[in-house]
Amino acid sequence: MTVEHDSADVPVVIVGAGPVGVTAALLLARRGVRTVVLERHHDVYPLPRAVATDDEVRRILQAAGIHQEFAAVARPARGLRLLDARHRVIAEFRRSPQGHHGFPQTSMFDQPELERLLRAALARHAECELRGGAEVTAVEQDADGPARVTYRDDEGEHVLLAEAVLGCDGAGSLTRDAIGAGWEDLRFEEHWTVIDVTTKAAVRCWEGVDQVCDPHRPATFMRIGEDRYRWEFRLREGEVLDAERLRELVAPWVDISRIDDFHVIRQAQYTFRARIADRWRRGRVFLLGDAAHLTPPFVGQGLCSGLRDAYNLTWKLARVLQQGGDEGLLDTYERERKPHARHVIRLAVATGWAMTGGQDRAA
Repeated sequence: MTVEHDSADVPVVIVGAGPVGVTAALLLARRGVRTVVLERHHDVYPLPRAVATDDEVRRILQAAGIHQEFAAVARPARGLRLLDARHRVIAEFRRSPQGHHGFPQTSMFDQPELERLLRAALARHAECELRGGAEVTAVEQDADGPARVTYRDDEGEHVLLAEAVLGCDGAGSLTRDAIGAGWEDLRFEEHWTVIDVTTKAAVRCWEGVDQVCDPHRPATFMRIGEDRYRWEFRLREGEVLDAERLRELVAPWVDISRIDDFHVIRQAQYTFRARIADRWRRGRVFLLGDAAHLTPPFVGQGLCSGLRDAYNLTWKLARVLQQGGDEGLLDTYERERKPHARHVIRLAVATGWAMTGGQDRAA
């Protein structure tokens, strides 16, 4: 197989075209920095994953140029209720429809919709090029020269030489391995099932998030869109939820015993973990998002943390690449973001233990 050397230097190569990678490309484009985004899939991942963002991160989407489009698909949430095992309200935490940053303090959304908005914005920028079906196989950084990114597509193998590489390639990041980073385990691991549903049925919903603080069956419920809902249930060892058991579990919110209009978009099992990479940079190769940190979902900050990474790093990288900024400026990325990411993960872990480990006074 012939290796094609795309030797026209690319200022920045971004590995991964999820929300973090594309947002980073948009933020760099708005500062005039050219990027190539490499993504092994040809299209947006079609199933929902992240569903919540806060008002500060809405400002990041505004900086990326999609805040009006996002407002059209987002749904403000009223807050969080803690429920006991009998679904009686223990506590309620309200969220304002307009927070300190001028947006709702919590917004619910469908991640594929967000990704389509980001990619549409990307296509409007000549500084950005998205290459789908491109599987990165190696990221290398010599002491002095540019970073070297090797990838495969339908036409063969290619090499890009870049002044910087952003690894936005998720929990199984090849970029993380390439810089010799490992995971620091922050000691949380639970198995949950996540169920996304569309239905026109009458769902008992207060337009916020319900957290059931039942040690025997902790659960989370939220409305995401006009007819879109999500349930999350912690699983027991070896447990599989069949249709009958699912009907029983969602019964406190909706009666589906006599209706056909209850369509499961996705039912997937996840292991919620708390981890942070022990290093986020080697030379001009950086880690962002899930490549750098993993958090349980209990405070809705997984995607938010990744977008904060992109916002923190991109202006510094643009300053160094375009305006002769001191290389030491790039050292502040990990120094500033890592303690905050660790704090958010520990907050999520503590919240998760409180919510799922007991009820009443323990919750």
